[in-house]
Amino acid sequence: MNASFSQGNNGRDHNGGTFVTWLAGAGVRAGASYGESDEWGWRAREPVYCYDLHATILHLLGIDHEKLTFLHNGTRRRLTDVHGHVLWPLLS
Repeated sequence: MNASFSQGNNGRDHNGGTFVTWLAGAGVRAGASYGESDEWGWRAREPVYCYDLHATILHLLGIDHEKLTFLHNGTRRRLTDVHGHVLWPLLS
């Protein structure tokens, strides 16, 4: 097994190349799906990053992810860093 996907004998193995998240209500389009994996479910064809998911969830909460900041080591930082785009096709 590819070492980047295996934890060895400790814990369970995780697939770092794909993930599934389920969203409902709060403005999420009913029956929407976004993204696609290869035929094995091993890698995403076009990766969606956590920053995009966070930006989308914050938008659904009525929060502009580009304006939400927190102080860390004396610097204002964003949860979505300098990345993150709202995944508009998921919204109703």
